[in-house]
Amino acid sequence: MVGEAQVVQVDGRRLRITNLDKVVYPETGTTKGEVIAYYSAIAPLLLPLLDGRPVTRKRWVEGVGTADAPADAFFTKQLEPGAPEWIPRQAIQHSDGPKEYPLVEDVPTLVWLAQVAAIELHVPQWRFAPDGLPGRPDRLVLDLDPGPGVGLAQCAEVARIARGILSHMGLDPLPVTSGSKGIHLYAALPGEQTSHEISAVVKELARLIENDHPDLATSVMSKAVRGGKVFLDWSQNNGKKTTISPYSLRGRAQPWVAAPRTWEELDDPDLAQLDLDEVLARAADGMDPLATLRPEDVASSVPAAAVAEAPAPPSHRVGRHPRITAAPASGTTAATVAPMLAENGTPALARALSDPSWVEVKWDGIRAMGTWTDGRMLLHARRGTDITARYPELTADGAPFLPASDAVVDGEIVAFDAHGRPSFSLLQNRMHLTRPREIEREVVRTPIVYMLFDLLRLDGHDLTSMPLHQRRTLLEDLVADLDAPVQVPPVFDDVDAALAASEQFGLEGVVAKDPASRYRPGLRSPAWLKLKHTRMQEAVIVGIRPGKGDRESTLGSLLLAVPGPSPARELRYVGRVGTGFTERILRDLLARLEPLRVPSAPLDGVPALDASDALWVRPELVGEVEFANWTPDGVLRHARWRGLRPDKTPDEIVVEP
Repeated sequence: MVGEAQVVQVDGRRLRITNLDKVVYPETGTTKGEVIAYYSAIAPLLLPLLDGRPVTRKRWVEGVGTADAPADAFFTKQLEPGAPEWIPRQAIQHSDGPKEYPLVEDVPTLVWLAQVAAIELHVPQWRFAPDGLPGRPDRLVLDLDPGPGVGLAQCAEVARIARGILSHMGLDPLPVTSGSKGIHLYAALPGEQTSHEISAVVKELARLIENDHPDLATSVMSKAVRGGKVFLDWSQNNGKKTTISPYSLRGRAQPWVAAPRTWEELDDPDLAQLDLDEVLARAADGMDPLATLRPEDVASSVPAAAVAEAPAPPSHRVGRHPRITAAPASGTTAATVAPMLAENGTPALARALSDPSWVEVKWDGIRAMGTWTDGRMLLHARRGTDITARYPELTADGAPFLPASDAVVDGEIVAFDAHGRPSFSLLQNRMHLTRPREIEREVVRTPIVYMLFDLLRLDGHDLTSMPLHQRRTLLEDLVADLDAPVQVPPVFDDVDAALAASEQFGLEGVVAKDPASRYRPGLRSPAWLKLKHTRMQEAVIVGIRPGKGDRESTLGSLLLAVPGPSPARELRYVGRVGTGFTERILRDLLARLEPLRVPSAPLDGVPALDASDALWVRPELVGEVEFANWTPDGVLRHARWRGLRPDKTPDEIVVEP
């Protein structure tokens, strides 16, 4: 028996809701009310990804059916005639005339879409331009679609290959398990190329992966050649095509979600799709793997309250109704400013910016835009996320008081380790917290400093067109009498000396700036250049992980170790390396390591995942890798093979700081 209609208030909008007890997913008993509750709760993470994009919906009026008997569904582009007048809309010209698409900007619109059984939300990779026409894409997508006989593990393997290529292109790809069968990779773009140009780039990427790994992947659309391979669907970057939005539900037999994931999760051999409850639980814990993909100019009207505070969906049982309400606002709101970004540079380019040079430390923390208004500091992360409540020492009563009516500052929130070095690992203890008790505890455990390096607004005046050196002078005057945890770090005038010093003290690198540069919000500018250090480490090979796909006849990765402290010098596991090899190097390594095979591990402490299929060898061959940094538990991050060191023995290995 279905429930009666009821009129509810959602963020001040009156909505007529019907049949909350209707089962939408028969295999799990998930009801329409639970679907509405999901979209209400996930709105803070979903809405920024829909902002400014036309939303095509896939509707299941009678529910999704079962795996054996899926129900009928249909796509709809034109906004339904009975849609509330307050839903914003934008027309797109089609061959058969214009169609008005909904713009999904708030929780009431999400609730209304769920009410009309619009379970899947599909969007293009572009947003509308100010003139109402389709803009240039601000992100690319690569759809990794498994063919017959292929699971998520192989999709993850191909995703890692694609990540390596995209990273070398200066992009930061982010994975999403699609909620159906495969994985989507997204990467933010500056919005300077056309959809046609981006499609061509991603098509070439797909062909490159196919050529290097023909046993794993194909870029050919014909289903006849997809058996045992991952199809690299580059075509969804076409301006006329759409992709399921991250955080959207799927109309599959179970209530799976297009779920953003971390790269560490993709290493899990039991990687699986996530359902709505799992996604909501992750969000409540502060997990937002797509934070850097959010548009930088999304209005602050998106509810900024933690998902943990949004209404929780009921259990999968007929008769339970969600509490339909908007997430509470988080106090005073203010327009946010997207930070100016630096390009990758070289010492030569940095020296050419100015004479003398303007060089700052590159702090390994969280970029934070601070808005001083009404006697209170509001903090927003790079993509606009409200992080005010997470750092009460900067924002609560008793925090530093700026001597100005209003101001906007730019800086980095940094945690320091016992040696006084910035520690991103320590900062992770705080950066995802939402519950007051947890935050209060970590304020004591993990103190932070707000390193300010720019001033964008002061006492009603926009300073972004002012030269950097003048903005910095005003900033220093503004905070001159403030106590920690707010500092304006020093500026150095010698690029090479600053680089050497940052390397000596184990810092990430430096940023060189043109002191005459204006502040360009949201743009990556060659007037600011970041110079990062590449670190090297010698290590002894202790094991081999077998290769897959086109590496099946050689090896997949090497397991590495370094000697521990004297006098025992027992080997300590430091991780694995699986990139940087040529085919010739792989064959040579395998030939050298095969005679060294032993039946058991030559050391303790190898994680179960890495040891599960390892082939162990005597620890005799020494090699060298480059890497980003050390994790807190002493593992190499982002290691890449450089080569064997036949001139070194394991006893001669020195652990780099």
